Amino acid sequence: MSDDVIQRLSVEGVDPLALAGVNDANLLELARRLGVRVSLRGDTLSIAGSAAATERAGTVAQALIDLARMGENLDVHDVERVVADEAQGELAEGRQAAPPDLVKIILPGLRRVIQPKTAGQREYLRAIADHDIVIGIGPAGTGKTYLAVAAAVDALARKRVRRIILARPAVEAGENLGFLPGDLQEKVDPYLRPLYDALEDMMPRERVQKALETRTIEIAPLAYMRGRTLNDAFVILDEAQNATGMQMKMFLTRLGVNSRAVITGDKTQIDLPNREDSGLLQVERILPGIEGIGFCYLSDADVVRHRLVRDIIRAYAEDAQG
Repeated sequence: MSDDVIQRLSVEGVDPLALAGVNDANLLELARRLGVRVSLRGDTLSIAGSAAATERAGTVAQALIDLARMGENLDVHDVERVVADEAQGELAEGRQAAPPDLVKIILPGLRRVIQPKTAGQREYLRAIADHDIVIGIGPAGTGKTYLAVAAAVDALARKRVRRIILARPAVEAGENLGFLPGDLQEKVDPYLRPLYDALEDMMPRERVQKALETRTIEIAPLAYMRGRTLNDAFVILDEAQNATGMQMKMFLTRLGVNSRAVITGDKTQIDLPNREDSGLLQVERILPGIEGIGFCYLSDADVVRHRLVRDIIRAYAEDAQG
């Protein structure tokens, strides 16, 4: 149409498949959602449509290009999420909010980069960089554990710490693991498997195994932290909503010299018999305002799993309220 505006964006240095997706699925999704025509030719992404639609699509496309340039392989869910962020006015603000050195983690041994995909995740990584203890609270799928493990692997690779310790309360077994079949490793594996999965996504498997053997990386139930002092360590307590107040205090007082901790949890998934026993709820009441401790709240807007996860979380939240 004669009234169409054409905007051209440079995609130099970007893997075309990472940006466009299989069979150009990402570009087709962008065009469908914003009512524009999109084409990728060489180092140029062209967007055509009405002035308003083209301006919106250009902002979204630039955000997608930036993600692809950092090594992200995008899919249609990423397109949907970035379109939603643009609609809420979060894109430009989020991209400018964090300095470049805090928005990406280059993982050793792997040809990939991990970076936050939402404004909330950027604030989370910034908090981890700026505080010795960070408490990240939010629903499933917001990257709380994944980004914390990435920050820990990065700190280990840069020799800022000498070891990584990952802990989870094994609440389903009441931390009394004796009645479960198998040796200790087999007993605790079901509770700790998500931490292994995150690690193996960020380090070659053989390097993970070697680090576990040398105890450079330790993955253990929270109960096994008792009586220890954790020096020169990056410590992550995952699923902290299921730690009791006593366990949480025990964990926090384990930190030694040159150690940092990230505590992650979801207040909507407390499995303790009495919800008020949750150590996560307790620290949320008593620790804000202490210098060196940062609280970061992620929301359903930061969910980076399947698009339905965001809708499911919202539906449960609405049901709980009414």
